[in-house]
Formats: sequence, C-alpha cells, structure tokens
Amino acid sequence: MNNAGISNIASALETTADIYRQVLEVNLVAPFLLAKAFGQIMLDAGSGSIVNVSSVAGLQGIADRSAYNASKHGLIGLTRTLAVEWGARGVRVNAVCPGWVKTEMDHKDQAGGSYTDLDITDHVPMARFARPEDIAQAIVWLCDSSKSGFVNGVVLPVDGGWTADGSWQSLRLKQRG
Repeated sequence: MNNAGISNIASALETTADIYRQVLEVNLVAPFLLAKAFGQIMLDAGSGSIVNVSSVAGLQGIADRSAYNASKHGLIGLTRTLAVEWGARGVRVNAVCPGWVKTEMDHKDQAGGSYTDLDITDHVPMARFARPEDIAQAIVWLCDSSKSGFVNGVVLPVDGGWTADGSWQSLRLKQRG
C-alpha cells in the first residue's frame, strides 16, 4: 500500500514551482519508486497486489490545491498504467480515493481557515468524515486475492458519496430530513 500525502492549500498563482515539485515528489514520485521496487519482487513471484491511496481530489478539481490535485490525479494514471503493464504477470494494481479523514493534515489545513468541518460534512451524503477503518477495509479487500482477485486497475472512491452527489447544498441537506 502506497499512502503518502502532503498538501498545499494555495491558489495556483500563489503556488511556487518548488512547492509544486515537493508535493509531486511525496505524493507521486515516492509511490512510483515504491511500486517499482516492490512490483519487481511481486513480478518475480508471479503474484501480488499494490494499492495506491489517491484522494477524491484525484477525481475532481478542488480549488486552491493545484499541486495536491495534480499529484493525486497522476497517481490514478500511474495505477491504471501499472495495472495494464503488470496484470498479465499476476500483479494487480488498484487505488482507493478517500474522502476527508480527520488526520493531522486535515487539522493543519483547517487551521489555515480555508474550510471547516461543516464544509465537509454538509457535502458528504453520509454526513460525516471517513474513518481510518473505512479506508483500511477497502484496502484490505483490494489486497485479498480471494475476494478481489479479478479486480485490476480500479479506482475506488471511499468517500461517503462525495463524488456521487452533484446536488446543490440546500437539496443535499434537505435529504437528511
């Protein structure tokens, strides 16, 4: 499992090339290097499973996160490419795209004042943040070849419906009764 992530909340115009590169190095280059190293071992063994942790930000555009979004979109592309290259040799490569999870990164990002808990929970049809175990269970399922052995190149949102909901705010909140 590749689970690397740093964020940078700033408009694209305010994001320096150095910051952009730093985010790409951690969020995209490091998972590539790890997948390459462990992928070789798995390819030699003729079986294995790699799960990359992307983000809902890899599926949608979210303002003021150009570097983070690009890195997570790139990780989805890497996932699909490796799935195509390695699938016939017994190595499956998939990705999960978590919604917001209460982590140190979230606390740090919120401390900057760019969003609140309600900005997240009001957008999620399940009306809550993801829990670490929500994400972990999806990853375990993807790693278990007896349960997901023919799943390869899949990008699985684990987001409480974040990416499914195109409703406007008042309609979404009305559904909660």
